[in-house]
Amino acid sequence: GTTEWSPWATALHGWAMAVQGHYEEGIAVIREGLAMSRATGLELWRAHLLCMLAEAYKEAGQPNDAQDALAEALAIGDQHQELWSEPEIHRLRGELLLRQDNSNGVEAQQCFERAIEIACRQKAKSWVLRATTNLARLLDKQGKRDQARAMLAEIYNWFTEGFDTADLKDAKALLEELNG
Repeated sequence: GTTEWSPWATALHGWAMAVQGHYEEGIAVIREGLAMSRATGLELWRAHLLCMLAEAYKEAGQPNDAQDALAEALAIGDQHQELWSEPEIHRLRGELLLRQDNSNGVEAQQCFERAIEIACRQKAKSWVLRATTNLARLLDKQGKRDQARAMLAEIYNWFTEGFDTADLKDAKALLEELNG
């Protein structure tokens, strides 16, 4: 029924608001979606909604709140063993670490590698691509351009469609930069 999709739709709406720069409003709407999911007992969805919340906090420049949301999402994952959004949790943690301090490179790299490893195991190609793009960007900053290019090109070449999606456009732009 509609109630099952309502928390998801609400949170997605809030996330879209936050990504467009309406941070406070968006975050409030995502939190509303989370409250609805808690009320309906959709635990496994809550982890992904928390990822949306973390991303909104990250964009709003509130890294501590973002870290808290990701920690809560991981805790849900630990309770339920396999969590489909786990690669995204690790990827976002890596992004946050880098945003907080560039000296967090080693820890961020571990987060991206963990995200890739889990996403590969889940055969979640789009999340492999997303985390690999993050990792390639980091490797490039570390002066490992060839390694970054080879790694990203390999994953990018898996795709035969969807080239108008944000993730593939982002990966393509980075590849062109690495080739340049």
